[in-house]
Amino acid sequence: MTLNNFEEYDDPILYDKENDTYMPEIPFLLRWAAKKQGPIIDLACGTGRVTIPLAEKGHKVIGVDIHKGMLDEARKKTAELDLQIEWIEQDCTKLNLHAKSNLIYSVGNSFQHFLTNEAQDELLSSVNKHLEMGGAFIFGTRFPSVEELLQPPTEEYWKMYTDRETQQTVDVFTISNYDSLDQIQQYTTIRKYKNSSGKIIEEKSTNIRLRYVFPKEMERLLHAHGFEIVHLYKDWNEAPVTNDSYEMIYVCKKMS
Repeated sequence: MTLNNFEEYDDPILYDKENDTYMPEIPFLLRWAAKKQGPIIDLACGTGRVTIPLAEKGHKVIGVDIHKGMLDEARKKTAELDLQIEWIEQDCTKLNLHAKSNLIYSVGNSFQHFLTNEAQDELLSSVNKHLEMGGAFIFGTRFPSVEELLQPPTEEYWKMYTDRETQQTVDVFTISNYDSLDQIQQYTTIRKYKNSSGKIIEEKSTNIRLRYVFPKEMERLLHAHGFEIVHLYKDWNEAPVTNDSYEMIYVCKKMS
């Protein structure tokens, strides 16, 4: 993961406000966790959005992330909870954990943060090294559809939410530019905070770069690192992937 690609995560509290109610992965991962023995490894775990619910169901989980601020927030959230979670600050491309696992997962499209071929190779090598033979590696990444990649390079409305603490309405806009040579989308996210009268009183913007991988490219990449693709879905409800998919959910098995 590129160290200068963290703007979107430098405010862990804001990240939780915008994402902590989004949990489509939980039922899917719980079904797989029930099939596997031993510790589970959550890569790029962030503030523990998925780590904590799995631990609350009795699973021992190791949460790994390179971002200290996100992990600090995760630790605060679990400081008074009796949960089997170990939070570890490490680069996922250079994992050196004390455990191997039968289930490693990475959610939130974190795979897209590994921007180069070398970073992807190092990530998958790290996963393979820490996965038991026959173990499952589950991850999601955005589908590189025409609609996704060729968005207009202008400010586009994305969504609206209400800040729980201030009760301010927040309109969120994005600007995107896709580099076809590097397969990287540059996103600028703009948040416009409104008071009760609807007047914009504050505006903040962050930048992030995300790598897109095409299905046949991913197939070759996973195979080269000792993984067999067991399932490929378009969402966490196990619907089959199609040309109009938004996401690709991979369930892989370590074969070598």
